[in-house]
Amino acid sequence: MVASSLKDIFRRQRKLFLALLLIVTLVPITRFSRFLLSPPGDGKRVEIVELGKGRPLKALATDLEARHILSSARLFTLYARLKGGDARLKAGYYQFDDGMRPSQILAKMINGDVYQRMFALPEGYSSYQVAEMLEKRAIYPKENFLAACRDQALLRELGIDAASAEGYLFPGSYNILPGKTEREVVREMVLRQQAYLKESVDSRAKAKGVPVRTLLTLASMVEKEAVLPAEKPLIAAVFQNRLRLGMRLQSDPTALYGVRAFAGKVRREDILKPTPYNTYLIPALPPGPIGNPGKDAIEAVLNPAAVPYLYFVGRGDGSHQFSKDLAAHNEAVRKYLKTPATTSQGGS
Repeated sequence: MVASSLKDIFRRQRKLFLALLLIVTLVPITRFSRFLLSPPGDGKRVEIVELGKGRPLKALATDLEARHILSSARLFTLYARLKGGDARLKAGYYQFDDGMRPSQILAKMINGDVYQRMFALPEGYSSYQVAEMLEKRAIYPKENFLAACRDQALLRELGIDAASAEGYLFPGSYNILPGKTEREVVREMVLRQQAYLKESVDSRAKAKGVPVRTLLTLASMVEKEAVLPAEKPLIAAVFQNRLRLGMRLQSDPTALYGVRAFAGKVRREDILKPTPYNTYLIPALPPGPIGNPGKDAIEAVLNPAAVPYLYFVGRGDGSHQFSKDLAAHNEAVRKYLKTPATTSQGGS
């Protein structure tokens, strides 16, 4: 009787032990499975996190948990180590959202799928236009970027003896990472141009006796006037021919620089407005570039077409009619602009 009772007790205790063992085993497995399969949110919360070189996985996981991208830093660290991923993570900035599963987060960092916020600086755009683009993209306030372009300490550091970095910003694509300041972006744009000039331009410009500032100023005007790349050497030739003869350049974009955006149309009041850049009124080059020229425009100034043209006017399709004398130019103006010629324009 006693033996039977002891057996019943042991049997019940064994069942209880097995049940507890099952619970202890299954609960973590269930929780771990839920952690792996169920993101903490619906994807609306987005965070950009930096994984610096040498940053411990545990610290990163804790940061992601604090930002509600992970529901458990401890389980993510365990998962990453089980997958052997903790030693394969690549440094950089990453964009995550709370709708991502831990496997997706880990794969992103193993693959080095870093966050990129690309900004393209178009050829010929002025610093004002660049600032407006950056503001529209919600990257930087317009005035902050322009202030960085005018930062005299930065300009001195970069070896630019001018009031601003206008003309020295190199067209191209830039990855603007979180925390990058306006000054840092301006510095990167200028340094990229300086590297290009040193490698491909400086020695040729020096051989031709063309100072870099003059080169960039002319190239910026060519860039603003030209629509078709093939016409850049022709437009460069017109400007240089006129300079040799002491003629005013009469380039429409110069009349608008610093006043309003150049849209291809200039009013009579524009060309009569006195500004330091208005080549309808000043008998020389503007005091500096009116935009940021690309490689083609710079090459066009270094290698202008061997033509006698002194005038050009837009045909309305992006191309220009070039003329070597005023009579031919006036006829082209009547033909393509459908209005009597009133100026001896060099520009369109």
